[in-house]
Amino acid sequence: MTDRLTLTRPDDWHLHLRDGAALAAVLPDTARQFARAIVMPNLKPPVTTTALAAEYRQRILAARPEGSDFEPLMTLYLTDNTSAEEIARAAESGFVHAVKLYPAGATTNSDAGVTDLGKCRAALDAMQRHGMPLCVHGEVTDRDIDLFDREKVFIEDKLIPLRRDFPELRVVFEHITTQDAADYVREAEGEIGATITAHHLLYNRNAIFVGGVRPHWYCLPVLKRERHREALVAAATSGNPRFFLGTDSAPHAKQDKESDCGCAGCYTAWHAMELYATAFERADALHRLEAFSSHFGADFYRLPRNQGTVTLERAEQVIPASLPFGGRELVPLAAGETLGWRFTG
Repeated sequence: MTDRLTLTRPDDWHLHLRDGAALAAVLPDTARQFARAIVMPNLKPPVTTTALAAEYRQRILAARPEGSDFEPLMTLYLTDNTSAEEIARAAESGFVHAVKLYPAGATTNSDAGVTDLGKCRAALDAMQRHGMPLCVHGEVTDRDIDLFDREKVFIEDKLIPLRRDFPELRVVFEHITTQDAADYVREAEGEIGATITAHHLLYNRNAIFVGGVRPHWYCLPVLKRERHREALVAAATSGNPRFFLGTDSAPHAKQDKESDCGCAGCYTAWHAMELYATAFERADALHRLEAFSSHFGADFYRLPRNQGTVTLERAEQVIPASLPFGGRELVPLAAGETLGWRFTG
């Protein structure tokens, strides 16, 4: 039995940091474990231009803990009006590393998202020419489509036609949740990767409802059936370089998560690597955690792998009931439960 894991310092290839006091509250959790992170642009208002991304990047750098060298990798929020010229500016900036596709209304702060991919052809063509990855929230938003089928339908109706029309476009299928997505990414032609969250590796949709509705397990895309969770574990632990770590850690105040409407997102940045270690150990695949966490994402984004290392030790720790969140409370995923691993730095 392994009691100590030493890994190349990992990166988080899908992260929500928010802004202002919320940013200051959550950034230390990520910076403690990860060297870099792809930072999502769905602020209010969204980060739609290179200039706005530069400003947001400076706010993140200013909020870093003293002595931290954490590097935010910025993204632009794709809209119906994103121009080819803006994509060129982003590609030339050196700090914008991807563009994010949110179908309008798909998730938190996605109201300004894309209503019709046909309106984005100029931007998508420019991304293809500049080698700029498109990070995809892969769900359709048609209310006639069952919530649990929206990822599968997105593949058939949106993703396959998109990649047929833009065959050189580099695509990251974000936070995949189904066997359908894992199979597609594994078998598709061209440059495609996928991020997988710790919560989708560890939990199925029962977690949302056991003992009553549990809002802190509610995320989008929503947790799926057990067979889908098993398929994600198989993909993540396979050693296939198309699958890599992306927490999709999404902080929301306790009061907002537990309100009449609630909101989608699980906060996992506090204990991200311990959660992934738990999932990989259950699959008897700890020997493949380093590549998934520290190698494959950097390779896809054409960035150098990190040089430093981090350590996790086998030791029990209780996940806090809540964390400070800019004057409010933030409840981490599985609060109050015990983990068998501890990140020691």
